[in-house]
Amino acid sequence: MIEVKNITKSFEGRKVLNDISAVFETGKTNLIIGRSGSGKTVLIKNIIGLMKPDSGEILYDGRDLTSMNKQELNMLRREMGMLFQGSALFDSMTVLENVMFPLNMFSKESYKDREKRAMFCLERVNLEEAEHLYPSEISGGMMKRAAIARAIALNPKYLFCDEPNSGLDPKTSLLIDDLIHDITTEYQMTTVINTHDMNSVMNIGENIIFIKEGVKEWQGTKDQVITSNNKALNDFIFASDLFRKVKEVEMKQEEG
Repeated sequence: MIEVKNITKSFEGRKVLNDISAVFETGKTNLIIGRSGSGKTVLIKNIIGLMKPDSGEILYDGRDLTSMNKQELNMLRREMGMLFQGSALFDSMTVLENVMFPLNMFSKESYKDREKRAMFCLERVNLEEAEHLYPSEISGGMMKRAAIARAIALNPKYLFCDEPNSGLDPKTSLLIDDLIHDITTEYQMTTVINTHDMNSVMNIGENIIFIKEGVKEWQGTKDQVITSNNKALNDFIFASDLFRKVKEVEMKQEEG
């Protein structure tokens, strides 16, 4: 579990995060949503230690990241897996070599054991047949799956995903969502996803935090999104005709 308590962050006197508190639950997909410039990217950068908040606490199963020294922070980061927006695979490495990269950096196991672990992760994301291919030789969806395999190579307790469906078609996006959700449940990770994708919200939004202008405006589940009376959330979620019609149907059913 990750808990943020009263996080505040300012840049040049402007508050980007204003007294945000939230709990990110273990074994669930925790989504941070909000418009561009709302502060959600700054929030996740504070959570993973790339930025330091002006005040507040960030607790990883009770351990406060904000009070850690460099060595303690490096140890904590070994418990984190990262899925970047552009996959961030190394072009000069094969798919297998990409997945082995964090193992080669941090694992003390033999090469054979590291390779076995990497192959296990590729099998978990149904990508074992692409082990010898390079990123330029595979599709965008396959690159995302390779990046997920790399992110879980060290068996992390915490998984962070930055716009995991960016650049993917709707069908592939759903497959990536389901894969992230299944892995989160299977390995009981605390998964935090920064996303604009409303399909992801409605598909795997088990715990959703909505940020507006640096303030936590709302927190709930995908089921509660539909019935929420929060105007700011509704304006954000139901900006498209599709989700607005879903809302209208729900309201009519309640009235009927």
